[in-house]
Amino acid sequence: MKEVKKILICGGGMMGSAIAQVLAGLDDGTITVYDKFPVDIEAKIRNNMKLLVEKEIVTPADVDKVISKISFTQDIESEGVKNADLVVECVLEDMQLKQDLFAQLEGIVSEDTIFCTNTSVMSPTEISAKCKHKERLVGTHFWNPGFLIPLVEVVRTEATTDEVVETVMDMLTRAGKKPVLCKKDVPGFIANRMQHALWREAISIVERGIADAKTVDDACKYSFGLRLPYLPPLVNSDMVGTQLTYNIHDYVLKDLEDSHEPSPLLKDMIDEGKMGFRAETKDGKKTGFMSYTEDEIAEINGGLNEYLIKMLYLSLIHI
Repeated sequence: MKEVKKILICGGGMMGSAIAQVLAGLDDGTITVYDKFPVDIEAKIRNNMKLLVEKEIVTPADVDKVISKISFTQDIESEGVKNADLVVECVLEDMQLKQDLFAQLEGIVSEDTIFCTNTSVMSPTEISAKCKHKERLVGTHFWNPGFLIPLVEVVRTEATTDEVVETVMDMLTRAGKKPVLCKKDVPGFIANRMQHALWREAISIVERGIADAKTVDDACKYSFGLRLPYLPPLVNSDMVGTQLTYNIHDYVLKDLEDSHEPSPLLKDMIDEGKMGFRAETKDGKKTGFMSYTEDEIAEINGGLNEYLIKMLYLSLIHI
């Protein structure tokens, strides 16, 4: 495997700064963050780690150590860019922007520098289209918040070499992540395919008048949602037996939503300005499938990291 010590993050936004924070945890790693625009990477990382410090999961000294291993540049010709062993691209989800960035980097970095794209939806194969050395590029989909969610989907293209895949999987494991290999470059990779299959059915249940939105969410939260981390789908299928799984599917699948187009209900909601948390405030609330006050939105947004920290760290203390 290729030795990876010098890592370049392209894009200093929410995901870029989180990934820099994670990879700075490598014992022998140094991180350069490149962005066209000035970014206060230190402030972003300190904010990410604030709750971890408050919960005594890390110390202020740990935070300082992470930050000491990260530098920032707006110069794409800088030494931190030129000497990178591995690049993680975290720019906007714009195909041409990503393609052009990698094409530009090929003229700056060495021929064996590994290219990773953090796209959540776009094809790594298509992203590599302008690269001369397509075999060096692989997808690395970190899930938001990137410094907490363990999963990283490593998505290989038909051109990606085994060595590149093995090197990236090893690096992510050493950084404390849970990498999984997506063997084919397909839309949605692995986890988003499952997530949006669930969303499609949930929206369909509301659209067909079977239940309202809150009831759908409650049914998920207080049933299989509780056991998913312990009993994921295919272990659950094995537990009940593949014959029972077959029998249930033979009966129920024909009635489940199988549309290949977005729900007309979603289109109607968008046309009516029901944009969820991004909607305009009317009568003190923002409306999507449900209505929310500003305080409720702040509580949901602010509570996610605390919930994840409890799940990932604090619950283990009491086992």
